[in-house]
Amino acid sequence: MSTRPLLNRSLAGMGTTIFAEMSALATATGSINLGQGFPDTDGPREVAEAAARAVLDGRGNQYPPGPGVPELRAAITEHQQRFYGLTYDPDTEVLVTAGATEAIAAALLALLEPGDEVIAFEPFYDSYAACIAMAGARRVPLTLRAPAFRPDLDELRALITPRTRLLLVNTPHNPTGTVLTPEELAAVAELAVEHDLLVVTDEVYEHLVFAGAHHPLAALPGMRERTVAISSAGKTFSFTGWKVGWVTGTPDLVAAVRTAKQYLTYVSAGPFQYAVAEALRLPDGYYADFRADLHRKRDLLVDGLTAAGFRAFAPQGTYFVTTDITPLGEKDGLEFCRSLPERCGVVAIPNAVFYDDTEAGRSQVRFAFCKKVEVLEEAVSRLHALRTG
Repeated sequence: MSTRPLLNRSLAGMGTTIFAEMSALATATGSINLGQGFPDTDGPREVAEAAARAVLDGRGNQYPPGPGVPELRAAITEHQQRFYGLTYDPDTEVLVTAGATEAIAAALLALLEPGDEVIAFEPFYDSYAACIAMAGARRVPLTLRAPAFRPDLDELRALITPRTRLLLVNTPHNPTGTVLTPEELAAVAELAVEHDLLVVTDEVYEHLVFAGAHHPLAALPGMRERTVAISSAGKTFSFTGWKVGWVTGTPDLVAAVRTAKQYLTYVSAGPFQYAVAEALRLPDGYYADFRADLHRKRDLLVDGLTAAGFRAFAPQGTYFVTTDITPLGEKDGLEFCRSLPERCGVVAIPNAVFYDDTEAGRSQVRFAFCKKVEVLEEAVSRLHALRTG
């Protein structure tokens, strides 16, 4: 047998995702899983019933249209107009994907050439690194540093070179919870226009903002024609297993992404697409109540983690709290997370895996608060053992 490594060298060292490792550890130890970001309750019953009706009525049980069912594409355009005043053509400027992760992969595979550079805010969702690598491009991190986790815009400008092709912008930002301000977004847009850069925006937490507001980059002058905007239903409606995401952009950009996407899954989640179309049309009260519920849970977990001895950074958005473990006498987040289930029956995620500059995140640990109140309270109670154990 050949001695050549089996794994493509661009993916060397990536291996099993940290989410799989920690979720398996939670199962093996019976621990409370505050690591992977999925809710422990389902979303609105009427949305689940819409999915069941679609299955029973035979809608989407066979291959749906490649770009997505018309009902969902129309609902996505209505959503963009309703919340942001953005107008898109449902037939040429919307693409439905197998979650936001596939949308990110398809966008990067479609838009990048080998040797291109991609600037992304780190810490970054781990699929960013893998997708950039699979495209043969090079990631260039702009590090968001504790405690503020704000982008250094002068540093961003300095990172741009003639090889820079694309900015990958995630706001609200996972894992830090940073929500870019209008001023920060305007500066990013100015640089993108000045250097003729493409922009991919990951906006999956758009409806989970607790401080400030979410402002799409595509709404700024000169940005609509260069921005691929990505979002999904999983986080907003608490049906993460359905994997329904979408892309909006100009016809040329969407056509490029669709070209790559059709060779990844082609289509997916047929009946769920009809249900998500109904979900997107839920009244404003749903979105407000959902955000308020997560806001309360955020405060519960932040206060509990602080009382347990962590330094907790209250997020402006998403459903994750980043903490620093050094007040507990700990230094290495990965070692800490691997030992935490045995020590107190809780699972978390080490932020260092989201950094190229691992030292910048070595002592940071992320906890998810998209769980039942009683689960969060029990987790906090267990974590107090770190101070007394």
